[in-house]
Amino acid sequence: MSWLSSLKSVFSPSQEVKEDEIQTVLEGYLLPDSNNALKDRISQVNVEGRVLQITINTYPDEADQLQKIHDDLADALEKCGIQELNMHVIQQKHVHGENRATHDHGKAGHSCSSKPQAETIVHQTVKLPPVVDASGQTTQAEIKKPQDEDPNNPPIQKPAPQQRDVPKHPRIQNVILVSSGKGGVGKSTTTVNLALALQKLGLKVGVLDADIYGPSIPTMLGNAGRTPMIEAENFVPIDAYGMAVLSIGHLTGDNNTPVAWRGPKATGALMQLFNQTLWPDLDVLMIDMPPGTGDIQLTLAQRIPVTGAVIVTTPQNVALMDAIKGIELFNKVQIPVMGVVENMSTHICSNCGHEEQVFGTGGGDKLSEQYQIPLLGRLPLNVQIRENADAGKPSVIAGDDAAESYIAIAQKIADQLSKAEKPQNRIF
Repeated sequence: MSWLSSLKSVFSPSQEVKEDEIQTVLEGYLLPDSNNALKDRISQVNVEGRVLQITINTYPDEADQLQKIHDDLADALEKCGIQELNMHVIQQKHVHGENRATHDHGKAGHSCSSKPQAETIVHQTVKLPPVVDASGQTTQAEIKKPQDEDPNNPPIQKPAPQQRDVPKHPRIQNVILVSSGKGGVGKSTTTVNLALALQKLGLKVGVLDADIYGPSIPTMLGNAGRTPMIEAENFVPIDAYGMAVLSIGHLTGDNNTPVAWRGPKATGALMQLFNQTLWPDLDVLMIDMPPGTGDIQLTLAQRIPVTGAVIVTTPQNVALMDAIKGIELFNKVQIPVMGVVENMSTHICSNCGHEEQVFGTGGGDKLSEQYQIPLLGRLPLNVQIRENADAGKPSVIAGDDAAESYIAIAQKIADQLSKAEKPQNRIF
């Protein structure tokens, strides 16, 4: 794995660091008194909080430049959110570039192994992980033997958290994600109606709006403009039709304020809404997900205990393509997909009664068959659904033509929850 891939893999979405700018600094820095790029010498990068640890290869004639390299990088990286730079140097025994032939004592044509004959490890500040090949292709000569490793400098191993390792919320029994992979397919409308339908079935339900950049839950539940109370440095969720609800939209003050945040700040806000909210005892917390498969989705997978995901799509091919990406992501992060909801599956003309499949047919069936997941139900393209959601009285509350369909889908979800095996207490 290249150092750039390593850099991207270790950044936690919650960190207040600017990874793109860090990458630019590391790629653009030239070693003093030469045209050699630092990026060609980097073999490993690691991040712990706001501390950047970097391993580079140098040569004896560059020893006097190490402090300047460190200071230059530290100054540049401080503007990117890095508070401390620890530089680990692997110093090659031979010299580099045009002087190598002179130091080879005139042995023309002599080919040196890419593995140095000896290494002198120079530590700047702290001990860091061992070197890995920056090209991503390791030759047999470059494989480090166990006896060559420094016992006082063990590798830093910090695997990404797995869903099975995430502790359960003390007051929330089940977390269900409502996701689409694509915007504009009715995901938020489905979220609020399924939450209200599960409540009608006797479950204690809450709703968290994770669509940081486009929160619409406050409007759909009729509490836009309301601000949550603060109690002991925790948010008190807003009540909506008997459900505990919280959205970033409740904190911005109005519907016109954009949330112009980078990924780390947005995901940090989401974790704050989840962890620093006085949720009541809930059977189910429904989370309305943003479109796509980016920072917020990965943060949820690694830091929030998720029972399952519901995929919302339309029969249209472009919507199915994005829904497939969402399913594949959940499979990779070990989150079960509970089923598919096909939205806007058919339209019945309110004047003549003619039925037409505006967005095509069979999309939900294709997903269900391809991934062996249930098709939870189909919902029509119905003006009442839109009008009631815009008015803050979703279909389940308004009792329109779609209400029974939402309740039927919620019943299938509730059945899955009741059949799910409860985790056993384990000693080991």
